[in-house]
Amino acid sequence: MRDAQKTAKGVSLYSRYVNRPAGRVLAAAAYRARLTPNQVTLVSAAFSGAAVAALALGRPSWPLAVAVWAGLVVGFAFDSADGQLARLLGAGSPAGEWLDHVVDCAKITAVHAAVLITFYRHFDLPGDGWLLLPLGFQLAAVLIFFGGLLTDKLKPRPAPGAPAPAPPSRLRAVALLPVDYGVFCLVFLLLGSERAFRLGYLALFAVHALFLVAFLAKWFRELRRV
Repeated sequence: MRDAQKTAKGVSLYSRYVNRPAGRVLAAAAYRARLTPNQVTLVSAAFSGAAVAALALGRPSWPLAVAVWAGLVVGFAFDSADGQLARLLGAGSPAGEWLDHVVDCAKITAVHAAVLITFYRHFDLPGDGWLLLPLGFQLAAVLIFFGGLLTDKLKPRPAPGAPAPAPPSRLRAVALLPVDYGVFCLVFLLLGSERAFRLGYLALFAVHALFLVAFLAKWFRELRRV
C-alpha cells in the first residue's frame, strides 16, 4: 500500500498525515473484501450522502454535529481509498476517474446546499443576507475544485528524463490546511451552537474566497506559459 500513494506535492498536512493513512487502511480492507475501486467510490458517496441528508433533514444538535462530521470524514477517507486501491490493483480507468470526480463534485455542491437548508429551516438568522453565504461558499468551493482539476489536466506532463520536481514544501502543506476538505468538515462539530457554527462557517468561507483569488491567478499564469 505504501507504493500506491500519490505524491505529497500540493497536499495539506491533514490529507498527508490523516486522510491518506486512513484511506490506506480502508483500501487494504477493501482489497481483502474483494471490492473494486468503483465500489469503494460508491461507499464514499453513501457515507457523504448520508451525512448531507442528515444535515438537511435533521434539527441541529450536538449529536447531529458529531454524526454529520463523522459521515463526511469517513466518506473523505473512502475517497482516498478508491484511488489507492486502483493503483494497487493496476485497475485505474477513465471511467473510474470520471465517477470519482462526479461524486466529489456532487458532494461539494450538496453539502453547502444542505447548510442553506439548515439556515433557512432552523436558524434564527440576524438577516436574510446570511442565506447568500452558503451559495457564495458553494461557488468558491466548486471553482477551487474544478479550477485545480482542469489546470492539472491542461498542464503538460514532464518530459522523460526531466529533472525531478522539488520535494513538497511543509510550509505550503500548513498553508493549505484552511482549504482542505477534512479541515472544512471540522466546522460541523460546531453545529450544536447556531452562533458558533455560523461564525466558523463564515470564517472558512472568507479563507476560501481569498485562496480562490490566489489560486485563479496562479493557475492562469501557469497555463499562459504552456
